[in-house]
Amino acid sequence: MADQAENLRNLMGSKRKISPATRKNTRIIAISSGKGGAGKTSLVVNLAIALSQKGKKVMIMDADLGMANVDIMLGLVPRYTLYDVLEGKKSLGEVIITGYDGINVIPGCSGIFEMENVPLLQKQSLVKELESCAREMDFILIDTGAGISNIVLGFIAAADDVLIVITPEPTSITDGYAIIKILSKFKLSRKVYLVINMATSMQEALDSAHKIETVAGRYLDIEIIRLGVINFDNTVKKAIKEMTPFIFKYPRSQVSRDIIQIADNIAENKFGFSENHSNFARKLINLLR
Repeated sequence: MADQAENLRNLMGSKRKISPATRKNTRIIAISSGKGGAGKTSLVVNLAIALSQKGKKVMIMDADLGMANVDIMLGLVPRYTLYDVLEGKKSLGEVIITGYDGINVIPGCSGIFEMENVPLLQKQSLVKELESCAREMDFILIDTGAGISNIVLGFIAAADDVLIVITPEPTSITDGYAIIKILSKFKLSRKVYLVINMATSMQEALDSAHKIETVAGRYLDIEIIRLGVINFDNTVKKAIKEMTPFIFKYPRSQVSRDIIQIADNIAENKFGFSENHSNFARKLINLLR
């Protein structure tokens, strides 16, 4: 844990300003959850489409470097993945694929993957290409792996904002709080946005959010902002089986309306998303060292 703390502090260390030529108004949002099964990837995919339908240029980076599945949910079969870029076999441009409504996807790696085995030169090349891509996007959504690994926390720290997905299950609430606690402890973020997924009622969602907010307010120095609620809906499971995003397959469903509301909150910046963008490229290269 000591080494992890030092690495994360180094990641957050520099305050160098960003030139307008380096980043436009691109907002980079890391979406994470304390445990698997919270519906994180489904949220990322459908949120990207909802933002795209509002005329935004959106890219998904599947940063789950072990259990990547963004492409599966989109019904895409990538020829190459992020692994090929890090191996130096392909450029990022050759790996990016296009999904529904023109969203761009950087497919992640599936299977055992060790970032430590990738040469620094390859990592630097990836970051340079990511920086170039960011200039063309309005939003980059990073689908991190679940849990509290160094790589997950690093992506969160490198992004402008972090969105934590929980369900009303006690284990999901506990694990979601664990991530928030680490973000507060190492000062990786001053605030987090909370989405309650698979809620069977609004009261259940409010109770789940309140549990985290109460404990965080008592023990942590971090602001928690409720970004939205996604109701439990059987159409989600159907859409996943059909490898089609539910917002595309069932646009009039309750869950699609919920996602559209969250997209509105983000696109219209109703809850104070970061205006001062972090230097994602610099932080990411520190993470990948």
